[in-house]
Amino acid sequence: MSTITLRLPDTQHERLKDLAAAKGVSLNKLLEELTARVIAEADTEVRFRARAARGNAAERLRILARLDEHYKTD
Repeated sequence: MSTITLRLPDTQHERLKDLAAAKGVSLNKLLEELTARVIAEADTEVRFRARAARGNAAERLRILARLDEHYKTD
């Protein structure tokens, strides 16, 4: 297992510690779960885009647009 140094604004660090405490896990475990989720989402997007390129592109791209709207972060 690797170790990384992560610089965050103090407010984000405090918020992450609060989230970890609320879930009853360590900050390390919370970050491990969050990074696993981000990687899984990226892998899923790659698979969807590959399938969209092979089949009914319009239908697949419509599904991707719905997913993008659902997971919009801004």
